[in-house]
Amino acid sequence: MTNRFTDQNKRLTDFQTTVWVECPSCTKKAIAKVDYETAKAILFCESCGYNKQKNTESTVFGVKGNWNLDAHSYFDAELWLKHPFKNEVFFAFNGEHLEYLEQYIAADLREHKERTGFTLLEKLPKFYHEAKNRKALLAIIQKLKKK
Repeated sequence: MTNRFTDQNKRLTDFQTTVWVECPSCTKKAIAKVDYETAKAILFCESCGYNKQKNTESTVFGVKGNWNLDAHSYFDAELWLKHPFKNEVFFAFNGEHLEYLEQYIAADLREHKERTGFTLLEKLPKFYHEAKNRKALLAIIQKLKKK
């Protein structure tokens, strides 16, 4: 039986408002969240209670403003779900993102219907797409799920 994946036209921005990060205090899993409407970002660790809140105003390419950055970017926090792969880094922002990537990588048949622009999958580095990397990437995903 063929394992089929149909692209849901998701973008990386669909996963960037809640990001699992390494706590700057205890190095366990913490969560960075951003609310663009209120221009606030928070980082909270359930393990040690670390809690930090920031305004989303940032300077990007010399321009100051409330940019819609990935939640962890406001704190310069390390991603929790990352693992080296050859000369690259495999990463996911959170469990939902990791699951989406796993479904794509595990699929023998990958369907892309009714694209509305550049999707997350179209912007992935080449190594995510190659069948020769499937087994190794799925092993990394299993490791990250247990982390």
